[in-house]
Amino acid sequence: TWNMLLSFSGLVALIQLLFLPFFPESPPYLLMQKGDKAACLKAMKQLWGEGNYHIEFDDMLKEKAITKGTKIMNVLEVLKEPSVYPQLGTMLLLLLSLQFCGLGATANLQESIIPYVSLGVAISELVSIIFCSSIIDRFGRRILLWGGYLLMALILVLLETSLLLSDQFLGMRYCSVILIFLFLIAYGIGP
Repeated sequence: TWNMLLSFSGLVALIQLLFLPFFPESPPYLLMQKGDKAACLKAMKQLWGEGNYHIEFDDMLKEKAITKGTKIMNVLEVLKEPSVYPQLGTMLLLLLSLQFCGLGATANLQESIIPYVSLGVAISELVSIIFCSSIIDRFGRRILLWGGYLLMALILVLLETSLLLSDQFLGMRYCSVILIFLFLIAYGIGP
């Protein structure tokens, strides 16, 4: 029943992907990262309905002014900062939960290869975190969600195909492992 389980997560991703275009970008992102005041106000009205949002808008402008001189840290600097340890702990918890998601069991591999697959899963997660943290400010969360869900859907289709063909072609098992790694990278970058 692994096929049904994988299909379910693909269905959820497809539903989210279909509704994503109807949601606006985050108002703080539009104002602070893009510098687009009109789009920020438009997004606030779309999210919260008609009303006067000048207080919230002024708060975002103050926050933008405060953070203007703040240095953007790279990954190593973030790891050295004690104030972000709770967020890092949450991220590690998420990564550990991916270890137990069962994707590795779908590849139907020999037992001697499984430790290498586990190592590959951990490396894939690390690559996705580093890659995502370096591009999120440039592209924004919406594009990363779109791209992540599209890649995940495509990879799940390819994974299902490779699993169906794994009994006929021995190399398809290894293709499945590569697709699992790519799925984890797409998940880490997007959702």
